Amino acid sequence: QRPVRLVVGIAEDVPKMVAYKLLKAAYKQFEHMKIVCWEGRLERLLGELALHALDIVLTDTPVPPTVSIEAHAHLLGESGVTLFGPERLASHYQRRFPRSLDGAPFLLPAPDSMLRRGRDDWFRKHGIEPFIVGEFEDGATMQAFAREGHGLFPGSSVVESEIARQNQVRKVGLITGVRQRFYGITVERRLDHPAVMAISESATDKVFG
Repeated sequence: QRPVRLVVGIAEDVPKMVAYKLLKAAYKQFEHMKIVCWEGRLERLLGELALHALDIVLTDTPVPPTVSIEAHAHLLGESGVTLFGPERLASHYQRRFPRSLDGAPFLLPAPDSMLRRGRDDWFRKHGIEPFIVGEFEDGATMQAFAREGHGLFPGSSVVESEIARQNQVRKVGLITGVRQRFYGITVERRLDHPAVMAISESATDKVFG
C-alpha cells in the first residue's frame, strides 16, 4: 500500500508543539503516512502553496492582503495565551498578578507577530511597562533563554502543560482577553486532501475542542 503523502508548510510563528498536535491526527488516521514539513516565513510558504508544492500551510494569521494568490484560510481553532517563567521568577511575579509585571523582565516574540501585538495591547490596558530583555523570531530560542532564567515569556495555553514540562518553567498567569488563532491555508475552498481533512476534524474535536 502506497503511503499517504502530506507536504506541510509551518509558518515560523506557529509553536512547534501546536503543529505536532495538529499533524498527529494524520498519523493516527492513516496506517501508512509520510509527512514532509517546510518551515519559514508565511509569504514564502504561500508562494510555494500557489505552485502546488505544499498541500497546506499552518499559520496563526489569515492570508495577508499583500499576498496576491488565490488561497483560503480555514480556522482550525484558537487558544488563550499563558505567561510562563522559571521557578524563581514565576513565584515572585505570581503575587499581585498582573500588577506585579510592571518592570518585570520579558522575553517576547518579534514585534510584527500576531501574539506580540495582542500582548502589547494587554500591557497598555493594564498600565504595565515591561523590561524587554530580548525579542525573538524563533519561539524555541526564546524558551531556551527562559529556561536559563532570563525572563518571563508568553505561550499558547493549548500546550500549556507541554511548555511547562519541556522548559522546566511554571505558569505565572493567563493573559486575559488575548487569543491566538490558528489557520490551515489551502488553495481549495473545500478541503479534499484526506490528511488535511483529518487535521481539520481533529483540531475541532481534540486539539482546540
